Amino acid sequence: MPEDHFGERVAERFDERYAYQADPAVVDPIVAFLADLAHGGAALELGIGTGRIALPLSQRGVRVHGIDLSEAMVARLRAKQGAEEIGVSIGDFTTTTVDGTFSVAYLVFNTINNLTTQDEQVACFQNVAAHLEPGGCFVIEVGVPGLRFLPRGETFHVFDFSESHLGIDEYDVVNQGLISHHFRLADDGNWARLSIPFRYAWPAELDLMARLAGMTLRERWSGWKREPFTSESTKHVSVWEKTA
Repeated sequence: MPEDHFGERVAERFDERYAYQADPAVVDPIVAFLADLAHGGAALELGIGTGRIALPLSQRGVRVHGIDLSEAMVARLRAKQGAEEIGVSIGDFTTTTVDGTFSVAYLVFNTINNLTTQDEQVACFQNVAAHLEPGGCFVIEVGVPGLRFLPRGETFHVFDFSESHLGIDEYDVVNQGLISHHFRLADDGNWARLSIPFRYAWPAELDLMARLAGMTLRERWSGWKREPFTSESTKHVSVWEKTA
């Protein structure tokens, strides 16, 4: 079972630290993309967190149900206006089941990488497929592994450097793993460290996981506005359709 790295320590500052991700310029294209795929049906969000996507999607008239391992994150969601319209199940989204079927299921903001083994990622696809109605879609937003940015022989990549935050990804190429280290300047003037493990997967590997679960790739973009996916893309938004 995946470990909960988003407890009270992270949840209490999550919305503040990632406020830029809640900007309408970021959120609106995501919500429009998902609402279009829902076609008036229901949506299942894996890793619903504090509701950054679920709340505005619900406000668009889409019935949303979420699954999340972190009770601390979900507590923040439940305190927000409109949260009463959203159902939430606490649990591991590789195995937790909910009633009904859905037109679309989605994982955003690299959340698939929180599953740190291939078996867990495969189980996630299978669990999603079991919840989708025929023709339903599974959407994942995730970065393309950044190995190209590593100097030869190096395993560390600095992805953010500011006066209050230092972000370093430490790669384990043999096991397709990485640890994302965050060093943040705390209110008391000291630096606090948070390190979270991930497992990266290439697009082709995710396509195979989808096939094992009875889904096929329908479309792949480099962003939510359907920008073309190319060899230079740093992330992808992929849509698999349930065919079995």
